[in-house]
Amino acid sequence: MDDADIVVQGLAATLADAEEVASLTQARDIEALGHGPTSAFRLTAPRTIGALADAAASRRLDHALVPRSRKLADVRVVAMDMDSTLITIECIDEIADMLGLKPQVASITERAMRGEIDFRASLAQRVALLEGLPLSALERVYTERLRLSPGAEQMLARFGAAGAKSLLVSGGFTFFTDRLKARLALDHTLSNVLEVADGKLTGRVAGAIVDAEAKAQALRDQRAGLPAGISVAIGDGANDLPLFGAADVSIAYRAKPVVRAQATHALDFSGLDGVVNLFA
Repeated sequence: MDDADIVVQGLAATLADAEEVASLTQARDIEALGHGPTSAFRLTAPRTIGALADAAASRRLDHALVPRSRKLADVRVVAMDMDSTLITIECIDEIADMLGLKPQVASITERAMRGEIDFRASLAQRVALLEGLPLSALERVYTERLRLSPGAEQMLARFGAAGAKSLLVSGGFTFFTDRLKARLALDHTLSNVLEVADGKLTGRVAGAIVDAEAKAQALRDQRAGLPAGISVAIGDGANDLPLFGAADVSIAYRAKPVVRAQATHALDFSGLDGVVNLFA
């Protein structure tokens, strides 16, 4: 552990929490981190991590062993999922609520995110239930229900200042990713197009479906045109796993267990600004 430190963080983390964990891990010093809603602390020169997981979990802290060689300045691209990651909602579930169908659609969404059913088939099934809904309903979802996850703007600002490109890759819809791209000055987006006729949804997706592999390929394409460095992926569902595989560092954000198990790090108690704290 001579070349790594421990980062503990959370939206409600305190210095007292960090001091307790530091004593258990025999860390030498505590450095306060963070430029957003997440309180974070770097514990330097830890001598043991045996009690770390239980100690952090009992205090509702995220914890990570972070190599000192992993520098923020080396990050070249940050790829993130949209629904339940960059934003707090699942857009398709909220759209379905406009038709009184949220429980049915949300159940399919949940199973797809756990990896229990095929994403492409589940998307077609859910979109078909939206047939006849006017576009004005999507505008209501965007203005009335869509909220950014805590720390999202701070995370993007910090990565942007370090020179990293931002990539929003979503199995959701361009209606929302286009608006978020303009709002947050994102560099690139990729998502599905809802087919519309006479101002209403037809119940079909126009063009090729953006699935798990398409998200991963978008990251690979972005990396190909950039100097050597680190690529980061952030997501919460099973359809983000290929994206994680294409990245150097993967972050499971408020994620399903199957996703947490395959990520480099997991954030359950922090905001998205906590991602930046995982880089020196």
